[in-house]
Amino acid sequence: VQLVESGGGLVQAGGSLRLSCAASGFPWTDYALGWFRQAPGKAEKERKGVSCISVFSSRAVYADSVKGRFTISTDNAKNTVYLQMNDLKPEDTAVYYCATDLFTSYQCLPADFSGWGQGTQVTVSS
Repeated sequence: VQLVESGGGLVQAGGSLRLSCAASGFPWTDYALGWFRQAPGKAEKERKGVSCISVFSSRAVYADSVKGRFTISTDNAKNTVYLQMNDLKPEDTAVYYCATDLFTSYQCLPADFSGWGQGTQVTVSS
């Protein structure tokens, strides 16, 4: 499994970013993909789910803190998952990770994902 994230950066509050994660090495349609984030000063075990999607069903789930602002989507022809982030807030500042595993549930828990990207930094200034 290989996941390569891109699209992070520095943005002012209220701005937008789109994260991309190019995936390879696994049967795409059988898997779930998720975006997780690790806030500054937090340990890896405190990484939290932002949004997850089943490639097969296209059903997505979101953390309450990002509902209405973030949208997860996939491009199945490119084996890529995106996270469109609008109306960004300083509290969205974190390293964002893409992850994947065989689909098991819609809980979007880090423990359910074994394949991880290297992360991309998102910084939102006030």
